[in-house]
Amino acid sequence: MCNDPEKEPLIILARKTPYHRMTSSTSTGANAPLLQVNKPPAKHTSVSGVVFNVSTSIIGAGIMAIPATLKVLGVVPAFLLIVIIAWLADISVEFLMRYTNTGKSTTYAGVMKESFGRVGSFVLQACVVLNNLGCLIIYLIIIGDVLSGNQPEGSVHLGVLQEWFGVHWWNSRAFSILFTVVFIMLPLVSYRRVEALRFSSAIAVLLAVLFVAISSVMAITALFQGKTERPRLLPYLDNRASFFDLFTAVPVIVTAFNFHFNVHPIGFEMDKPSDMMKAVRISLILCGAIYFAIGVFGYLLFGESITSDILVNFDQNSGSALGPVLNDIVRLSYALHLMLVFPLLNFSLRANIDEFLFPSRLIPARDNIRFMSVTVILLAICYLAAIAIPNIWYFFQVMGSTTAVSIAFVFPGAIAFRDVHGISTLRDRIISALMIILAAVTSTIALSTNIYSLSTEL
Repeated sequence: MCNDPEKEPLIILARKTPYHRMTSSTSTGANAPLLQVNKPPAKHTSVSGVVFNVSTSIIGAGIMAIPATLKVLGVVPAFLLIVIIAWLADISVEFLMRYTNTGKSTTYAGVMKESFGRVGSFVLQACVVLNNLGCLIIYLIIIGDVLSGNQPEGSVHLGVLQEWFGVHWWNSRAFSILFTVVFIMLPLVSYRRVEALRFSSAIAVLLAVLFVAISSVMAITALFQGKTERPRLLPYLDNRASFFDLFTAVPVIVTAFNFHFNVHPIGFEMDKPSDMMKAVRISLILCGAIYFAIGVFGYLLFGESITSDILVNFDQNSGSALGPVLNDIVRLSYALHLMLVFPLLNFSLRANIDEFLFPSRLIPARDNIRFMSVTVILLAICYLAAIAIPNIWYFFQVMGSTTAVSIAFVFPGAIAFRDVHGISTLRDRIISALMIILAAVTSTIALSTNIYSLSTEL
C-alpha cells in the first residue's frame, strides 16, 4: 500500500474479516448485536441509503441546541465553527477508515486496540457508553420540555399538556417523563432485535423532517411579515467572562456532529464499502446545512429569547389562528421523533454495558432476567438524571467536552499520530496533532468556564 491516501481507496472493507466476527470483545455500538449472527447478512445498502443512516445518526437531538450557539457566538462565527467541525469530522472518519482497511480489525474499538492495546479499547467503549447514556438523558429532558415545559433563567414556558389542560400534578415534569418511560420507552426497548424497530425508525425520520420544514416555513413567513428579530452577526463581548463563554458553544456543536461509533456498522452494509467516505461527506454537508438553517430560522423567530432547547420557545403565540397549532405540531413531532429514536441508542448502550459487566456470560437477549434488569436500571438512571438536570445546554457542554470530543477527534487523531501501520503522511500527523491540541484546549476552557459559572451561581 502506498503512503499517499489520495491515490488508493479509503475503505476496502470487503477484504476484511466477515461481518459475523464483529461480535468479538472489541465490538462497540451497533457492532455488538444482542443475538448471535450465524452468517453475514446480505449487503444491499446504496450510497443514498448510507447517507440516510449517517445523517440520522448525526442529527439526533443536537439540532435542538444549535440555535442557542448562534445566540452565544453570532451568525458568522457559528457558521465558521459548523464548517470547521464538519471538516474535522470528515478527516477523523477518513483516519478511522484508512486504519480499518490496513489493519485486521473491523470495529472502532478494535482499531483502538491495535494502536493502544486493551486499555485503548476499554477507554473507547467506556466513552461510547457514557456518550449514549448522556444522549438518552438529553432525549428525556427534551421530551419533558415539550410535555410539561421548563423555566430557563426564571422565564416560564408551559408544555403542551399544560397549555391544553392547565397545570395539574399529573402533567408535571416528573410525572410526564415517568409516564413516557414506563408506557412508551419500556415497551420499545424490550425488543430483542433492532430489526423490530425498522418501522418506528422510518417514522422518526419523517417526523424530524416535518419539524425542520414547519419551523423553516414559520420563520420565512415571519420574515415577510416583519415580525422577526435581526440576527446578531458577531458575539457581544462586555468582559473577560463573556470571551471565555464563547468556548462553551464548541462542545455543543461537537456533540451535534458525533456519529463515529456508527461508522463501521453502517459501512459494512454497503454494496461498495469504498463509497463510504463519499456518503459521509454528503451527510456532513447536508447536516451542516440543516444545522445552520435551523439556527438562523430559530434566531429569526425568537432572537435573544432563545433557550438552550429551542422547542421550549415554541410555546409563544405567533399572533395568527394557525400559530398555536403549528407550534404544537412542531414540538410534538420532534418529541415523538426522540421517543422512537431512544431505543436505537439504548441497544448499543445496553450491549456495551452487558459486555463490561458479564464478559463471559450468555448474550443478554437469551437471559431474560439479566436482560430486563439491565434495561430497567438504565431507564431508571436516565429518568432520575433527566429530572435532576433539566437544562440540555450544560449536558451538551459536558458531553462535548469529554466523551464526544474524544470519540470524534481525540481518538482518531491519536490513531493516526501513533501510526502503528506506518501509513500516515507528514500532513496526517500534523493535522492529527493539531486536532488533539485544539480539542484538548477548547474542552479544558469550556469545562473551566462551566465550573466557574456554576460556582458563582451557588
